[in-house]
Amino acid sequence: MTLQNDLVLRAARGEAVERTPVWLMRQAGRILAEYRAVREKAGSFIKLATTPELAAEVTVQPVDLLGVDAAIIFSDILVVPEAMGLPYEMIEQRGPVFPRTVRTLADLSTLHVADAEQDLGYVLEALRITKQMLNGRVPLLGFAGAPFTIFCYMTEGKGSKTFSVAKKLLYTDPVFAHTLLQQITDSTIAYLKAQIRAGADLVQVFDSWAGILSPEQYTTFSLPYIAQICDAVKADAEVGHTPITVFAKGAFFARKAIGQLNCDVVGLDWNMDAAESRALIPGKTLQGNLDPCVLYAEPAQIRAEVRQMLTAFGPQRHIANLGHGVYPDTNPDHVRVFIDAVKEGGSGQRQ
Repeated sequence: MTLQNDLVLRAARGEAVERTPVWLMRQAGRILAEYRAVREKAGSFIKLATTPELAAEVTVQPVDLLGVDAAIIFSDILVVPEAMGLPYEMIEQRGPVFPRTVRTLADLSTLHVADAEQDLGYVLEALRITKQMLNGRVPLLGFAGAPFTIFCYMTEGKGSKTFSVAKKLLYTDPVFAHTLLQQITDSTIAYLKAQIRAGADLVQVFDSWAGILSPEQYTTFSLPYIAQICDAVKADAEVGHTPITVFAKGAFFARKAIGQLNCDVVGLDWNMDAAESRALIPGKTLQGNLDPCVLYAEPAQIRAEVRQMLTAFGPQRHIANLGHGVYPDTNPDHVRVFIDAVKEGGSGQRQ
């Protein structure tokens, strides 16, 4: 099916675009009353994420309600550890919690490399349904967590500011760490390939906790596994044409190395300067990187910040986004101001 709006894909591939495309991380979520209504109907976050028809419905909402240039499948990075045999719960006001963790080589006997079709079929079905609902209007994006980020949750058991349990294991039991990271990597490669076969037009790898590692640790425990994922997807004749984005939050020290991966787009957080990043990552498309807190500001200031961002990145090889996910208490009207301002080159006038 020919896409009516393929700006994101053209920008990802480095082709010329008439304007900068825009979408937002976490665009399908609590900022929208329509999402909250579906979530209430589902009864829980996990029920919503695992019911393909409902997941597809909330995936399409931002396209209809916000006018973004891409839909991103509604799911969670933690579906991969669950598919490997380590289930999680989503607790209101607290976030994800794993009732059981893995911290020793013996613990790994309880896990298996995920079978994407069997263990994650509900995500693939949601992708297929969403693809039909979009009917070629905009691209559909898939995603997965980077192996180190998934490792953090599987060993720590919950979110953390430091992930000191996870990091301790890198020092005290690197054999365990590498063994688990490889299992996660193998699961993720199969999962992303299956997402593309199910209809994803671009896939993004989220390394949400990259910034807690030292440069040396990142080079040892994160980068090689992301490299494996990119190489394996690109080497697959059936899916290898699909663009890949790598977003490593906080890993400003690894931008050059990430830019050398077999990926098409490098996502930047708001601490990463556009001009410096262009110099470090030549020949790649950059994505980002407005501070999500800008969207708390008045519309005139949002437009001014967008103008500044677009000027810094330039009109080509840039996909406009936030430097992280949109915060749940953000006014959706301010999100629309951001999107309209990008579309109008920073001069959007909606109040």
